[in-house]
Amino acid sequence: MSRLLSFLHATPGRRNLIVLGLGALLVPAFAPFGFAWLAPLVIGIFILALEGIDAREAARTGFMFGFGLFAAGTWWLYISLNILGGLWPPIALLMMFCLAAVMGIFLALMTWGVNRLIPEGNAVRRLIVLPAAWTVIEWLRGWIFTGFPWLSIGYSQTDTPLAALAPLTGVYGISWATLLCGGVLASLVVGTRHERRVALVVAGVLAVLLAGLASLTWTENSGRDLQVRLVQGAVSQELKWDVAQRQPTLDLYRELSLTDDDPDLIIWPEAAVPALPFEVSDFLLEMNAEAVSRGTQLLVGILTYNLDQGQFQNTLWAIGAEGGRYHKRHLVAFGEYFPLPDFARRWLRIMNLPSENILPGENDQPLLTAQGVPLAATICYEMAFGAEQLHFFPEAELMVNVSNDAWFGDSIAPHQHLQIGRMRAMETGRYLLRATNTGITAIVDPFGEVQQRLPQFEKGVLDAVVHPYTGATPYVRVGNWLVISAMCLLVAGGALVSRRQGG
Repeated sequence: MSRLLSFLHATPGRRNLIVLGLGALLVPAFAPFGFAWLAPLVIGIFILALEGIDAREAARTGFMFGFGLFAAGTWWLYISLNILGGLWPPIALLMMFCLAAVMGIFLALMTWGVNRLIPEGNAVRRLIVLPAAWTVIEWLRGWIFTGFPWLSIGYSQTDTPLAALAPLTGVYGISWATLLCGGVLASLVVGTRHERRVALVVAGVLAVLLAGLASLTWTENSGRDLQVRLVQGAVSQELKWDVAQRQPTLDLYRELSLTDDDPDLIIWPEAAVPALPFEVSDFLLEMNAEAVSRGTQLLVGILTYNLDQGQFQNTLWAIGAEGGRYHKRHLVAFGEYFPLPDFARRWLRIMNLPSENILPGENDQPLLTAQGVPLAATICYEMAFGAEQLHFFPEAELMVNVSNDAWFGDSIAPHQHLQIGRMRAMETGRYLLRATNTGITAIVDPFGEVQQRLPQFEKGVLDAVVHPYTGATPYVRVGNWLVISAMCLLVAGGALVSRRQGG
């Protein structure tokens, strides 16, 4: 063990390179790789790298770890920005690395603060303060500056016993438990005999808690069946908005949707219709008439135009007997809106790059319904913001997410996106119906298991019978406030204990 510590701390430069690699090594813990055990192991080694250094070095170490994690875990942004978005490669790389740097700053602040509170490495820092502070930082980056909750550590544990915490604490409680496991491993390596015993006790208590939670159910089957059809058009992003491809695209979705059997609910992906409603009004009227005559509800992804505000909206339009619209609320910065001064937006227009803001939907939009079943609808990226969806529940009995992950090509992003959706299903105790343009179209049950899925980049439909669920999990009732408040108390309590011990 002394060799490991000396290797980690030989020189600041070596330590920075090691933790940069450790951050990148955490990525395989997430989908599609699924090496969930890597998360506590990598975190444990990272905690060891923080031993015996001052606050400034701790901040640098935290930054390098965060930068490595997000540079390796969100490299697919380059596909969106350059290959599909047309952005000049150096600018695309700069934007990608800027995001990784901002995410690294969050971890730098965390490690600096923890080191200032508890300068000496001990069980209090490893088992109490650092896991709690890291969890708070994850929560902060999930909403501050519009938020980027991607790669929260809890998502890596969707297929482990730690996932039993999802309906109780949400993803951040699972992040805390994973970080705690890393702290246990670090304490077993460098702790005193007493600290090792404490670490084993903590691990035992966590195991007993998880065993007790595994048998609990918080929601129940309503007793109704709903026949659903998810449509995956697999339309190439390069051709999607080509006017010449409009009619073939509409014909494709009509052909895939309208067959001899009539499901209760048909779902098309985000912006499946590559036109504004007035440009395809005859087609929409035809589909509405078909849906009404067949007793089917159709959810269509389409861009709409708000005449009052003079802006576009990203919309999920309900066609059939139960009409309605859901407008995307949480927009993607630099994708759907541009928080830039006018001169910068003028430059984007000169470069023939997107620069116009999309109008977000209202927070209190009425629920869409299908055969009387209330639906919690989200569009693409906003599925990552679990707390923002809680107002749908417990009224909503199914979750629907539509997306166009063609923007990310054949990368790890669609798999990460599906994993995030699985967490939402576990948190709420509801089925998730996820329709995407090129994949991954899938049906996820209330326990986070993928029941069916379509291959990526292949057109097709997913037919299934799903069950609306009623009731509310503790997370639905409380949200993130309970777990984040507990984390803040742990940080404060750990700092107080450490000062008294030092005194």
